[in-house]
Amino acid sequence: MGRLVLSHFLTISNSSPRLASSSLRAGGFQIRHLKRASSIPQNRLPSPRSSAGFRCCCSVSLSQPAVSESSPTTVKKRIVSGVQPTGSIHLGNYLGAIRNWITLQNTYDTLFFIVDLHAITLPYDAQQLSRATRDTAALYLACGVDTSKASVFVQSHVRAHVELMWLLSSVAPVGWLNRMIQFKEKSRKAGDENVGVALLTYPVLMASDILLYQSDFVPVGEDQKQHLELTRELAERVNNLFGGRKWKKLGGRGGALFKVPEPLIPPVGARVMSLTDGCSKMSKSAPSDLSRINLLDPKDVIANKIKRCKTDSFPGMEFDNPERPECNNLLSIYQLISGKTKEEVAQECQDMNWGTFKSLLADALIDHLYPIQVRYEEIISDSAYLDGILAEGAMKASDIADTTLNNVYQAMGFLRR
Repeated sequence: MGRLVLSHFLTISNSSPRLASSSLRAGGFQIRHLKRASSIPQNRLPSPRSSAGFRCCCSVSLSQPAVSESSPTTVKKRIVSGVQPTGSIHLGNYLGAIRNWITLQNTYDTLFFIVDLHAITLPYDAQQLSRATRDTAALYLACGVDTSKASVFVQSHVRAHVELMWLLSSVAPVGWLNRMIQFKEKSRKAGDENVGVALLTYPVLMASDILLYQSDFVPVGEDQKQHLELTRELAERVNNLFGGRKWKKLGGRGGALFKVPEPLIPPVGARVMSLTDGCSKMSKSAPSDLSRINLLDPKDVIANKIKRCKTDSFPGMEFDNPERPECNNLLSIYQLISGKTKEEVAQECQDMNWGTFKSLLADALIDHLYPIQVRYEEIISDSAYLDGILAEGAMKASDIADTTLNNVYQAMGFLRR
């Protein structure tokens, strides 16, 4: 994560919020919620045009349908995804995940969240966390997340994430966590005295994020596949230790407590590389801001970053030459931003020099990001609107997450509430 978080999945209810105190009961465990009426304008912002050729991943789950009463009886697939509120949302986050959400929300029940709990695994600015969380939520909406089709919430506003993480931690062997590559790399850089336990255990929180919503498929980047494998192992371990007949003897329904999710890696846009090193992923944590295009960068900053980005001395432009990682990365970005096919871009740019292509790419980026920047300013200036969306999203997420959590509490033998 600094980093794109594993995407997770969840069904959304499209029914209107009720002004009433309601309870959620599962297997003898009960959690109460105060549901408030909302004045959120569901269709305030138009969703942008979807681009062809984008593929992401989805979750199929039939265990907790939460569809509108007016919807067809077929249960839609669940999709949940999240991005950390550390640093600025950049082009890699957008093309690798957020833009895919826009297409998925038209077909699936979708819920997207801001993973603020993951943002504190390394030293951070407490004064900026809340602002960054709101900025990230506003950018979700500005990029085209349609609140009539999808919900947005903050991870820490659904307490089941932390509670399930603790339960999973009780059965997660330390050896499984010690083998995580990202932990080894980051702890080596920071030093043992500067590394908190959260950096070691955050893959367990990631597993909680996924398993709470009974996800079948998880969109992940190449660098997150190891963490998803840990999630799968934890799901199987809990199912074997506490599920099936053991759970049924405690008054539960029996069977598996968790779905065991499968990875899905989008073939296009899954890994946008740095502007200063075509072999490194575009990252919020990179020391130089010149390495990335932030979604809120002014047009002159975008033009300057593209002008100064790393190139090579080969003639012309081409995809898939292993000796030209920067060329392949920049062509891929242009392909994704322009909506053209790989073949069309190759034909258009094959005889260009770097100066001509950089000008073309800069103009395409500026034109594409400008409407997002305008919408962002409209949303972030209306605090009541944004707060209402986050509150409604958290309520919907809690309804489903609490069912899973209560089942696990029951299966693990806890005294019911």
